[in-house]
Amino acid sequence: MRFVWAVVAFVLAAVLIGAGIAQRTIFMGPSSERTTVEVQEPAPFVLMDGEVLRSNPGAQTLLIHGDGDIFAAYGRTSDLEAWLADSDYNQVSVAKDGSLDVEHVAATPAEGDAEGEATDEPVAHDPVGSDLWLDSFSETDTLIADNMQLPDGMSVLIAYDGTKAAPDDIVISWPLDNSTPWAGPLMAAGGAVLLIGLILYVLGIRHQRRGRGPRRKGPGPLPVTQPIDVASLPPAERDALESSSGEAAAPQAADSSDVEDAEIVDETKDPDSKNSLRAARTPRRRLRLIALPAIGLTALLASGCSADSWPQFDDASATPSPTPTVIAPDNQKPPAVTEAQATRILQEISTTLVDADTALDLDLAATRLDGPALTARTTEYELRTKLPDTTPPSAIPTDKVEVVLPEATDRWPRTVLLLSKNTSDDTVPPVILTMTQQDPWSNYKVSNMAEMSADVALPEVAASWLGTSLVPDDSAFLSVPPADLAAAFSDVVDEADKSASYGLFDDPSLKLATSIRDSRQELVQKLADNNASKTSKVTFDMNPADVAPVAMTTLGSGAIVSVVVTDTETVTPTVADAVIRFGENPQAKALTGVSEAAKGIETTYSFQLFFAVPAQGSTEQIRLLAVHQDLISAKVIK
Repeated sequence: MRFVWAVVAFVLAAVLIGAGIAQRTIFMGPSSERTTVEVQEPAPFVLMDGEVLRSNPGAQTLLIHGDGDIFAAYGRTSDLEAWLADSDYNQVSVAKDGSLDVEHVAATPAEGDAEGEATDEPVAHDPVGSDLWLDSFSETDTLIADNMQLPDGMSVLIAYDGTKAAPDDIVISWPLDNSTPWAGPLMAAGGAVLLIGLILYVLGIRHQRRGRGPRRKGPGPLPVTQPIDVASLPPAERDALESSSGEAAAPQAADSSDVEDAEIVDETKDPDSKNSLRAARTPRRRLRLIALPAIGLTALLASGCSADSWPQFDDASATPSPTPTVIAPDNQKPPAVTEAQATRILQEISTTLVDADTALDLDLAATRLDGPALTARTTEYELRTKLPDTTPPSAIPTDKVEVVLPEATDRWPRTVLLLSKNTSDDTVPPVILTMTQQDPWSNYKVSNMAEMSADVALPEVAASWLGTSLVPDDSAFLSVPPADLAAAFSDVVDEADKSASYGLFDDPSLKLATSIRDSRQELVQKLADNNASKTSKVTFDMNPADVAPVAMTTLGSGAIVSVVVTDTETVTPTVADAVIRFGENPQAKALTGVSEAAKGIETTYSFQLFFAVPAQGSTEQIRLLAVHQDLISAKVIK
């Protein structure tokens, strides 16, 4: 019966192991589902709607084959469509029946063209390096973008450099669950059943051998012998017996003396007893020899199984935890940038400006600066060219972008406010700046930038994913409209406590105004010390710069307002034959190219200021957040 159960175990083990192996081989399904995009009419760009990527569940993998440097990027669909407005492209979307629909879209005619008249030639824009993308990828000949998880409202742009037809070998794949959680247990169970079958087989052989009985009969009983009377024997025989018995006594005595060193030997040499010993040892030895390969085979099959071959119990034990949900208004526009996007843009701006400052390349700096920031850089490069010892501007810190406040809009221009810090050097002050993107094809440029004291706190602002709105220049909802803020502060500087706006500003603002007046007084005192006060005079005038303020709403119904004021000092002679010598003013000499002026000199400084302006009716004062001063120009009066 043991043999029957052993055979049953062998058959069952073969079925179990075979079923486990079959699940990982011939019965194993595909690991991914693939869809090919068929492009019929070539175009410089392919715009793939995010719905195409989300047509199947799971992370999306984009595989693109081409010839040359392939570029792919993703961003908001509305932004991509605006960027492609003056270009031909193929738009890939999902049809009603679930198939892919590829539509060729022609460039939109420029404003002012006759109705129905298309542009002569679509504009070729290079997509590489645009700030509009949330993320981008670039590879040569083959591009693989895996683990993409594009939400609703996102699309993918595919191109080369915007001048030649985009790649048309595009494949999208989604992962499929081809795990076989029972393959491992089946093979392990098969190995265990195989081991049981081997044990039954060995036990059956052993039991069969024990049940055979003796194979031959032993010898019969010996006849009974009678004692021999030695005395009755002839003398010759008696002497022979006595001599043989004496010789046998000596070896026996010797053997008895060396009994401790003697070896016990089985003198019977019974073949049946030897066979019985071998029969007792052979089953155990065979059992070990057969069991070890069975255990090894089971371990080998189990070790060759991946995690997909076993049941997973971790995910089932995970318990979701509640998280707060913030619901944006229905009419809320998307933020201009994401936090990661803003951080990347700021890093690129900082790197570009460092390169431009090193090479004194104003054209390169102009790719990332605009307005007052570019004006200050222009004068700075001129001074550093003529005065090499001039200290270069500090780099924008990018170690930690602490505040990202984007404008929530789907139009252009777009503005973002950033506050960044240097975490490795406490002596480097935080920098607050505003940057603006004028149109879809332009990159963000910094227009206002100032250093903020480490002990100054920004007012509470909206989250970066929500964004905020720009405050109109003439808004009546602030204690001072943004358009009047620069003039109010200028009046405080010029008139001190006699100004009507003096009580609107906090102590740091008033201290800044006092320091500006003190620097003016130092110049007046210097003229007096040089005995020039009788032959010359100096006047000062602070006015709002010809730059529009930038105001962004905060959570307390207030705003962070960036303004620029210019402080102009004019030194003129008071007698006809007097001249104004620049003396110890190398900057005036470098900017004017002369060392004296008959009619005087006019020097202009700019102050880029960031204020926290409270809401109308609030008892709070206007707080100074950051300030940056630059020498803008020095001109000879003609």
